[in-house]
Amino acid sequence: MGGIPWWVWIVAAGVLALAEMVVPGAYLMWIALGAAVTALAAGATGMILEGQLAVFAIATSVSCLGGYFVYRVLVPVMDRDGDVPLNAPRRSMVGAHGTVCEAFVNGRGKVRIGDTVWLADGPDLAEGAPVVVSSVRGTRLDVTRQEAGDEPKPAMRGA
Repeated sequence: MGGIPWWVWIVAAGVLALAEMVVPGAYLMWIALGAAVTALAAGATGMILEGQLAVFAIATSVSCLGGYFVYRVLVPVMDRDGDVPLNAPRRSMVGAHGTVCEAFVNGRGKVRIGDTVWLADGPDLAEGAPVVVSSVRGTRLDVTRQEAGDEPKPAMRGA
């Protein structure tokens, strides 16, 4: 036998699983799963180092791919309650109503949405004109003039 003892793979899996609780993100658990599978394979077959590394690479790749699909299914479920996603508040800005706080000249100005002033692009508008956000590009909003009868939407749901 020229491989790593199976218990070393178990220890590595445990250390990675514990590190998952400390490190932000959710990727170390999939690597820990690969190490645990390698420990099972090494303990059952007594394979050499090259075989263990191959099993580890394949098991980690498969578990990471599986994790991708797990999170792909879970993440939309987390956003279904209508709250603003914590790290994507701009998504909820489209359709929000605000007021021009610095007149638009040559298609550029500033608007107030909720308690925040944003740089914005849109038609030339006077200060105080009501606007609606049509899209978000980085830190700049694209706005249009609010039409009569438009129902205001809060700047951010859940806020």
